[in-house]
Amino acid sequence: MPETESKLINLYEHPGHLLRRAQQISVSIFYDEMGNELTPVQYAMLRNLADHPGTDQVSLAALTGIDTSTGATVCARLEEKYLLERKVIPHNRRQRALTITSAGEELLDSLIPGSQRLRRRILAPLSGPEQLQFMELLSKLVNTNNEQSRAPQAVAGGD
Repeated sequence: MPETESKLINLYEHPGHLLRRAQQISVSIFYDEMGNELTPVQYAMLRNLADHPGTDQVSLAALTGIDTSTGATVCARLEEKYLLERKVIPHNRRQRALTITSAGEELLDSLIPGSQRLRRRILAPLSGPEQLQFMELLSKLVNTNNEQSRAPQAVAGGD
C-alpha cells in the first residue's frame, strides 16, 4: 500500500463520497442562485444547445454527458416549457433537430448573473490560485476518466 494511502476506513477519505457531497452542495447552490425554472441538467442541455444550434437530441445528450433516454426526456420537458423546438430530420426520421426558442435564449441570458454567483459561491472557500488549481485538477479528473462513465461526454465537433 502506498504511503499516502490509508486503509480508507474513514468515509471522508473516499474521493467518490466527497464528489457526491460536492454534487449535493453544488445542486443546492444552483437552486439558490438560479431559481426553480430549470434543473441543473435542463440548464446544461439548454446551454449546450445555445452553443450548438441545430444539433440532434442524441448528440446534445452526448455533449452534455447524459444517456440518450434522459436526454430525450429533458428535451421533451424543455419543449413543454417552450424553451426549445424539436423537428424531425427529413433524411433521418428517427432523429430530431433542436433549436432554442427566443424564450429559451431570454431565459439563458437572465440566468447569467446567477451562474456567475453560483461559480463564485462554490469556489469561495478557495483562494484565487487554489480556485484555478482546483478547476484544472477537476477538469483533468473528469476528462481523463470520461470513458469510465455510463454516458461518456462527447467532444464538440467530434464523432
